[in-house]
Amino acid sequence: MQDSTLLALALVCLIEGLGPLLFPKRWKNLLKMISESPASSIRTIGLYLVGTAIVLIYVINL
Repeated sequence: MQDSTLLALALVCLIEGLGPLLFPKRWKNLLKMISESPASSIRTIGLYLVGTAIVLIYVINL
């Protein structure tokens, strides 16, 4: 179980790091756009991401 958790964390870091590594200017513009967005919009995006993750975890563990 612990190995799976570390593997999952490593994959998240890998995927999250690809944007800034490959497209730093676009990444900077994206962060600027997000920082100027209302908190409610950011919260909604977070809700959808968490919901998607929960569904994927459920489907994987069937």
